[in-house]
Amino acid sequence: MGGTRFAGRTRFVTRHAGALEWARRLGVDAEVVAHLDPADLQAGDVVMGTLPIQLAAEVCRRGGRYFHLVIDLPADLRGVSLTADDMQRLGASLQEYRVEYLGAAAKPETEPDAG
Repeated sequence: MGGTRFAGRTRFVTRHAGALEWARRLGVDAEVVAHLDPADLQAGDVVMGTLPIQLAAEVCRRGGRYFHLVIDLPADLRGVSLTADDMQRLGASLQEYRVEYLGAAAKPETEPDAG
Protein backbone atom coordinates (compact mmCIF):
# COMPACT_ATOMS: atom_id res chain seq x y z
CA MET A 1 0.00 0.00 0.00
CA GLY A 2 3.09 2.16 0.33
CA GLY A 3 2.02 5.65 -0.74
CA THR A 4 -0.81 4.38 -2.97
CA ARG A 5 -3.35 7.10 -3.80
CA PHE A 6 -6.99 6.36 -4.54
CA ALA A 7 -9.62 8.36 -6.45
CA GLY A 8 -11.84 9.31 -3.50
CA ARG A 9 -11.21 10.08 0.14
CA THR A 10 -9.18 7.51 2.03
CA ARG A 11 -9.96 6.87 5.70
CA PHE A 12 -8.22 4.63 8.21
CA VAL A 13 -10.68 3.77 10.99
CA THR A 14 -8.93 3.11 14.29
CA ARG A 15 -8.74 4.17 17.93
CA HIS A 16 -5.45 2.36 18.49
CA ALA A 17 -2.10 4.16 18.45
CA GLY A 18 -0.25 0.95 17.52
CA ALA A 19 -2.42 0.39 14.44
CA LEU A 20 -1.99 4.01 13.38
CA GLU A 21 1.80 3.81 13.67
CA TRP A 22 1.81 0.44 11.85
CA ALA A 23 -0.19 1.95 8.97
CA ARG A 24 2.09 4.99 8.78
CA ARG A 25 5.11 2.68 8.54
CA LEU A 26 3.41 1.01 5.56
CA GLY A 27 3.02 4.38 3.90
CA VAL A 28 -0.76 4.54 4.27
CA ASP A 29 -1.82 8.08 3.38
CA ALA A 30 -5.27 8.41 4.91
CA GLU A 31 -7.48 10.56 7.09
CA VAL A 32 -7.61 8.89 10.51
CA VAL A 33 -11.06 8.59 12.09
CA ALA A 34 -12.20 6.84 15.25
CA HIS A 35 -15.71 6.20 13.87
CA LEU A 36 -17.06 5.99 10.32
CA ASP A 37 -20.29 7.72 9.35
CA PRO A 38 -21.61 5.89 6.27
CA ALA A 39 -23.56 9.01 5.26
CA ASP A 40 -20.20 10.66 4.45
CA LEU A 41 -19.19 7.96 1.97
CA GLN A 42 -19.11 8.46 -1.77
CA ALA A 43 -18.27 6.21 -4.72
CA GLY A 44 -14.51 5.88 -5.03
CA ASP A 45 -13.81 6.34 -1.31
CA VAL A 46 -11.48 3.89 0.41
CA VAL A 47 -11.95 2.71 3.98
CA MET A 48 -9.38 0.72 5.93
CA GLY A 49 -9.69 -0.83 9.39
CA THR A 50 -11.64 -3.50 11.21
CA LEU A 51 -15.24 -2.50 10.62
CA PRO A 52 -18.30 -4.43 11.71
CA ILE A 53 -19.56 -6.44 8.74
CA GLN A 54 -22.66 -4.27 8.19
CA LEU A 55 -20.51 -1.13 7.90
CA ALA A 56 -18.09 -2.84 5.52
CA ALA A 57 -21.11 -3.82 3.39
CA GLU A 58 -22.32 -0.22 3.40
CA VAL A 59 -18.91 1.00 2.21
CA CYS A 60 -19.14 -1.40 -0.73
CA ARG A 61 -22.82 -0.65 -1.44
CA ARG A 62 -21.96 3.03 -1.79
CA GLY A 63 -19.23 2.27 -4.33
CA GLY A 64 -16.29 2.42 -1.95
CA ARG A 65 -13.44 -0.02 -1.44
CA TYR A 66 -12.87 -1.76 1.90
CA PHE A 67 -9.47 -2.94 3.13
CA HIS A 68 -9.71 -5.04 6.29
CA LEU A 69 -6.88 -4.98 8.82
CA VAL A 70 -6.16 -8.69 9.17
CA ILE A 71 -4.10 -10.03 12.04
CA ASP A 72 -3.96 -13.55 13.43
CA LEU A 73 -4.03 -12.98 17.17
CA PRO A 74 -3.15 -15.72 19.60
CA ALA A 75 -5.72 -16.07 22.39
CA ASP A 76 -3.39 -14.56 25.00
CA LEU A 77 -3.15 -11.28 23.02
CA ARG A 78 -6.89 -10.71 22.52
CA GLY A 79 -7.95 -7.50 24.22
CA VAL A 80 -4.34 -6.32 24.54
CA SER A 81 -3.24 -3.01 22.99
CA LEU A 82 -0.70 -3.95 20.36
CA THR A 83 2.24 -1.81 19.31
CA ALA A 84 3.21 -1.31 15.67
CA ASP A 85 6.10 -3.71 16.29
CA ASP A 86 3.68 -6.33 17.68
CA MET A 87 1.47 -5.98 14.60
CA GLN A 88 4.43 -6.31 12.26
CA ARG A 89 5.72 -9.38 14.13
CA LEU A 90 2.24 -10.98 13.93
CA GLY A 91 2.04 -10.40 10.17
CA ALA A 92 -0.74 -7.79 10.11
CA SER A 93 -1.88 -6.79 6.63
CA LEU A 94 -4.54 -4.79 4.81
CA GLN A 95 -6.62 -7.04 2.54
CA GLU A 96 -9.33 -5.82 0.20
CA TYR A 97 -12.82 -7.32 0.55
CA ARG A 98 -16.09 -6.79 -1.27
CA VAL A 99 -18.89 -7.24 1.22
CA GLU A 100 -22.54 -7.55 0.24
CA TYR A 101 -25.65 -7.67 2.41
CA LEU A 102 -27.84 -10.54 1.24
CA GLY A 103 -30.85 -10.10 3.54
CA ALA A 104 -32.05 -10.96 6.99
CA ALA A 105 -32.15 -14.57 8.09
CA ALA A 106 -35.55 -16.16 8.43
CA LYS A 107 -36.80 -16.45 11.98
CA PRO A 108 -36.02 -19.88 13.36
CA GLU A 109 -39.00 -22.18 13.69
CA THR A 110 -40.05 -22.69 17.29
CA GLU A 111 -40.33 -26.18 18.66
CA PRO A 112 -43.89 -27.30 19.37
CA ASP A 113 -44.80 -27.36 23.03
CA ALA A 114 -44.15 -30.82 24.49
CA GLY A 115 -46.94 -30.01 26.88
